Amino acid sequence: MGSYRPTTYIDFSIDKNRAAFEQALAQVRSEFGQHYPILIGGEAIELETTFSSVNPNNPQQVLGYLSEATVEHAQQALEVATDAFEQWKRVPVRERASYLQRAADLMLERRHYFSAWMVYEVGKSWAEADADTAEAVDFLNYYAEQMIRLDESADGMLVDYAPEHNELRYIPLGVGAVIAPWNFPNAILVGMSSAAIVAGNTVVSKPAEPSSIVGYKALELFREVGLPAGVLNVLTGPGRSIGAHIVSSPLTRFVAFTGSRDVGIRIYGETAKVHPGQKWLKRAILEMGGKDAVVVDETADLESAAQGIVASAFGYQGQKCSAGSRAIIVRDVYETVKDRVVELTSELTLGPVDDVENYMGAVINEEAFQKISEYIEIGKGEGELLHGGTVANDPETEGYLIAPTIFGNVSDQARIAQEEIFGPVLALIPAEDYDDAIRIANGTDYGLTGAIYSNDDERLARAKDDFHVGNLYLNRKCTGALVGVHPFGGFNMSGTDSKAGGPDYLLLFTQAKSIATKK
Repeated sequence: MGSYRPTTYIDFSIDKNRAAFEQALAQVRSEFGQHYPILIGGEAIELETTFSSVNPNNPQQVLGYLSEATVEHAQQALEVATDAFEQWKRVPVRERASYLQRAADLMLERRHYFSAWMVYEVGKSWAEADADTAEAVDFLNYYAEQMIRLDESADGMLVDYAPEHNELRYIPLGVGAVIAPWNFPNAILVGMSSAAIVAGNTVVSKPAEPSSIVGYKALELFREVGLPAGVLNVLTGPGRSIGAHIVSSPLTRFVAFTGSRDVGIRIYGETAKVHPGQKWLKRAILEMGGKDAVVVDETADLESAAQGIVASAFGYQGQKCSAGSRAIIVRDVYETVKDRVVELTSELTLGPVDDVENYMGAVINEEAFQKISEYIEIGKGEGELLHGGTVANDPETEGYLIAPTIFGNVSDQARIAQEEIFGPVLALIPAEDYDDAIRIANGTDYGLTGAIYSNDDERLARAKDDFHVGNLYLNRKCTGALVGVHPFGGFNMSGTDSKAGGPDYLLLFTQAKSIATKK
C-alpha cells in the first residue's frame, strides 16, 4: 500500500557514519543542563519546580531539568485539548496526515541527534538508538498513509443497496491520554501520539520520567511543523499524580498506554469507571509486557538459534517487552545450545554506550538495578548460574551496569521463568520434546512474542496455531518488529493486542459512523 517502506538502519562500521554520530553526541553534550518546559495549548510553560534527568551510565551526570507539571496543569491541558478538538476533528484527513509527514522529514534530518540523546538519557547503544529513531519515523509515515487509506476506502467495504446512498466514516473519539514508556522513548511515544492525532483526536501526552528530554524533543517537532495549538499537549512529571489525573478525568475519551503490567491493570480498571459528567465509555489501548520465549528443537540450525537467543535476551540490556528472557530447548540439543549461548554471551562488551564498541550499557535507573539484582539472587536458588550474576561496578559512580546473566536447568515454574524481570537475565529451560516445549512456552500469564527454531515444516505449521502469542517468529529472533511489516501487540496479560504499526491500529482511535441517504 502507498509508498511507505521501513527506514533502513545506519551501518556504523562505515567511517563517515561513525563520524557523523560522534558529532551528534558532541552536540548533545553541549546541551546538557538546559531546562525544559511543558507544552499546553501551543505555549511553552517553564515551571519553577523541576526534576532532573540523568545518564544511567553515569548517574552523577545531570542531562537536564524538566518542568514538573501538577494536577492543575493536567486539568488545564485536558480543557485546552477539549476546546481544540472541536476544530481539529473537522480538518480533512490529508491535511492531518501532512503534519505527520513533515514531522517525519524533520526527524529523519536530525536522526543522529535524536539517537544521541537516547544514548545518554536511556542508555541505548548506537544501533539500538538508531533503530528507535527509525521506528518513530516509520510510525509517522505509516500512520499518515494508513489514515488516508482508511478514510478513502471505508465506503468500498459496504454492500450496494439501490434505494439508498450509503457511507461509512471513521470519526475521531475525542481527547486522549497518551502515557509512554522509557524503553522506546521516541518510537512508542511518537507512535501512540501520532496515531491519535492523525485520526482526528486531540492529545495530552506524558513521556516517562526517565526519558522526558527525548520525549519533549520528539513531540516538540509537531509544534515546529505548525500543528494547531491545543491538538498536542505535553506534560512532564510524576505518573502517580498527572498520569492518574488524565486517566481518570471525565474529559478523557481514551487512554493509550505502554508500560508495566501492574500499571496497565490499574489503568484498565480506572478506565472502566464512569465519573460524574462523563457520557462515554472510555477506551483502553494497552501494551503491558511479556515473558517471551525462544523455542529450539532438535532439527534446528543450532548456531542460528544460539545467536537468536543471545540477541533476543540481551539487546538493550533485556529492557524490551519483546525480550526473549526464556530459551526453551529440547533435551537432545540442550547442552550444545547452552554451551554456545554462554560462549556468545561471554563475547558481549559491557560499558558506557557512548562508546560504539560497547554492546550493552547500564539499566535505566537504581530502581531497575535493585529489582534485577534481586531476581539474580532468586535465580541462584532456582537454577545453575552459567554466566554473569554479578554487578559490573559501583552503580553510584559508574552506572547501573549488570553483566548479562544466564541460568541453566531452570524449572518452567521458577519465578525467573514466570515473572517479567526486564533486564539482562536469561533462563534456559530444558524440554522433553517439541510438544513439551510449546506447553512450557504457553505456560505464563503473558502472550506477546515468541520464536521457534526448527527445520520441521509440520511443527512450524502447528506453531502458527498452538503458540499463543501476538507476534510469532519462525527461525529468527523474537525482537525487532518493523512498522507495517510485523503489527505488534500481544495476548493475555501482555495487553489488549493493539497491533501497533499494523493496518488495524488506527481503528482503535476512531469510531465508525454509518450514514444512509434515501435516493
